Amino acid sequence: MNEIPSPSRLLPWAPERNGEASPPPPQRASEPCLSGLDVFRLPLRLAWRQLRAEKSKLAAAIAGVMFACVLVFMQLGFRGALFDSATNLLGAMRADLFLMHPMTDASFRPEPMPRVRGFQTLADPDVERAVPIYMAQASWRNPETGRRRAVQVIGFDAEAGAIAFPGLAPLVDALKRPDTLAFDTRSRPEFGPVGQLFGERGNFDVQINNRRMNLIGLVEIGPSFGADGNVVMSETNFRRVVERRTSNADLIALKLRDGADLQAVQARLRQLLPGDVVVLTHAELVKHERTYWEEGTPIGFIFVFGSLMGLVVGMVIVYQILFSDIASHISEYATLKAMGYSNGYLARVVMSSALILAVVGFIPGFGLSWFLYDVVGKATFLPLFMHAGRALAVFLLIFAMCSVAGVLAVRKLRDANPADMF
Repeated sequence: MNEIPSPSRLLPWAPERNGEASPPPPQRASEPCLSGLDVFRLPLRLAWRQLRAEKSKLAAAIAGVMFACVLVFMQLGFRGALFDSATNLLGAMRADLFLMHPMTDASFRPEPMPRVRGFQTLADPDVERAVPIYMAQASWRNPETGRRRAVQVIGFDAEAGAIAFPGLAPLVDALKRPDTLAFDTRSRPEFGPVGQLFGERGNFDVQINNRRMNLIGLVEIGPSFGADGNVVMSETNFRRVVERRTSNADLIALKLRDGADLQAVQARLRQLLPGDVVVLTHAELVKHERTYWEEGTPIGFIFVFGSLMGLVVGMVIVYQILFSDIASHISEYATLKAMGYSNGYLARVVMSSALILAVVGFIPGFGLSWFLYDVVGKATFLPLFMHAGRALAVFLLIFAMCSVAGVLAVRKLRDANPADMF
């Protein structure tokens, strides 16, 4: 139907006969055929040259990404330190099962339970030992300044092997003596230079809850959001310092016989014991503590919200940089469209700019965060450490942030219409 008629069938004055026919319109140049890595390498090179051409905008974009990177690193670091410090005490326990009051929210404020529940578990043939553990807050007097500060007191039978703090093993026999204790050398400095004084004097007297006791050694536990410092003593000395009914305990650690089926023993004890205690494995006990800090307090939510706010701020900064870059080069983008480059190619250029900003901004942000981890960790005595998994997670978040900013900025390419420019 659309075939051109042969010259013999044309009228005498047809343009095709008298030579007045216009030449066929030139074909539009097609986008160069790219293959392999060139599909990404060429847009990446063009994006880098565009960013490098305006160094002030590049510096502002890198600063924005670095700010978001540092903020996310610090928020996740504090969140991880919160959970790590909160479970330091429970993580050092070496028992197989634990009895706890069902209304206990966290280890620093336990609900007392009948101590007899521990002896009842010995009716099971696979339970070898039941070790009561006591925890309470007491008043510690700084040996130099005399100032008082709340310290967490942990009482238990050190010889039973239910808890294994670093430095505890050589002190087992000494802790059996009346009015003796061991101090956590990683406690905050407000408790005084206890470690230094012990190194200079050896054993010396301290005051806790208006009772004079003899410090016979140092252990390592670490502060947490619930306790700034810790002292360890025997069960008998704990009762002398803290007024507590002897029939109650805060936690009971159960050691099982070698080869015992942990899950089977746990199921039998749940059937044996009344509902005023719960039977937990070590992993469940640690998870219970983490859940309290993550869901039972606003601290976990605050750290997550702070990380999201950092990402939003960084995304806005990157979006503004990419958007202004497209707007200032809109004529060049229109020229590329007129030459035959597709919207997909131009979008790859913008996304390449976002990728470059993510990488170039992450590197200094990672280095600065590593430095701040060391500074803040020494100042707060919190376990702030840079982990490879955390670094990878933050980079993926930063990359996603820049990618979203790039996707939003790509919409500006619709304004690059060659018909409007020429």
